Amino acid sequence: MARPSKTSLIANCLGATALSLIALPAFAQESLVTRDRVGPADAENVLTFRLTAYDLYSADPATAEGFAELFTDFIQQHPGWRIDTQLQTGNLNEEQARILEQSQAGRGPDCAMIDSAQLATFKQAGVLAPMNDFFTEAEIADLFPFVRDGVSDEEGNLLALWWFTDLRVLYRNTEYVPEAPQTWEETEAAALATVEQGLEGILFNGGRTEGTAFDWMAFFWAQGGELVDENGRPIFHEGENREKFLRALEFVDGLVESGAAPQRVTTITTYDDITASAAAGTTALFIGGNWQYAQLQSTLPPEEAAKWEVSELPGPTAEERATGTGGWAIAALTDDPAKVEICAGIAKLYAGPGNAFQRLLPTSAALYDEYDEFAGAEFGVFAAALENGQARPGVPFYPEISTQIQVLLGEVLSQSKEPEQALDDAAAALIAAYDRL
Repeated sequence: MARPSKTSLIANCLGATALSLIALPAFAQESLVTRDRVGPADAENVLTFRLTAYDLYSADPATAEGFAELFTDFIQQHPGWRIDTQLQTGNLNEEQARILEQSQAGRGPDCAMIDSAQLATFKQAGVLAPMNDFFTEAEIADLFPFVRDGVSDEEGNLLALWWFTDLRVLYRNTEYVPEAPQTWEETEAAALATVEQGLEGILFNGGRTEGTAFDWMAFFWAQGGELVDENGRPIFHEGENREKFLRALEFVDGLVESGAAPQRVTTITTYDDITASAAAGTTALFIGGNWQYAQLQSTLPPEEAAKWEVSELPGPTAEERATGTGGWAIAALTDDPAKVEICAGIAKLYAGPGNAFQRLLPTSAALYDEYDEFAGAEFGVFAAALENGQARPGVPFYPEISTQIQVLLGEVLSQSKEPEQALDDAAAALIAAYDRL
């Protein structure tokens, strides 16, 4: 999920990133922030914090400097403490597995950045320390529903702070599509209308990439569909889930069959390709991530950028909505109450000041009103859509599920298989793989 810097928005926070660290600003090195430490070297109390190579160690100098200031203020408010920082590698899935394994063995960091897609796995392992004592009931209640569910256990304990997120929305050029389509039927009609005006219709990821599966899942989730059961076993091919899955497949299949979407969607594998088409004026309708709004605003002339607006992804009906969400959380993996408190403090540093500094979407509704950085009309749309946010299931088998959905979507969109056959073949492969676990 997206990790925008202060000056540019990165499309996929799960992608590999170079870990060549830039030197921190001189003022930070001369005070309390170094390449692997925040606070005085001789501090009596030490907390280890395993973080990603963004924010404090960002390759963007302005971001690195801004977070160095935030961390300097924080450590000055906690005399006697030092934070030893440990960078996660670019292979984030492997890194998350390592953190979990080390924590289960009692060798993990005290505090860590956790991929939101992995939260359920960490929760099930029982390695996360409750942080309820450091957040008010109002703060917890203000989290978006999907976030609150993701960070809480069955007893209602707050096990992490999911501090930023992203989402998928529908983009339209209002010169061609004045009103936001609310349903699948309206979306197809609007796309066909743009084709009649010489454009190529609605664009979306349709090639072999995680973005293809994740973006499309919103149409399945909007109907209440479930990918896996409580044990992580795939169930989307069974019973009512099967009907909902096929219904969502038939929607995108129908877009290509009718000409509302071009056949070339099967070759689109990055959001950048879609942004480029929008900027070039070849499309007036597309499904994309929230970060693409800023890209369009910075790429297009002001008069052209002003024509683009965002709205919630359409559903089978106007009342059935969902959007895929990602992002990162901060969690304590220690039983030491003092360290849990410091970790909670770090989480609060990111959630709010950190959100505003990088314009990363907050997971708390109140923060959209608190910071001027989120005053644009688009952020109101994002905040409203996040009420219907849906996270990936945090199960180890999810990557295989995603791969098979990518395959079947490609088969359906390319017209090489009918939706039912593609689903049956994918389900057979998945169940065989799951049974071998």
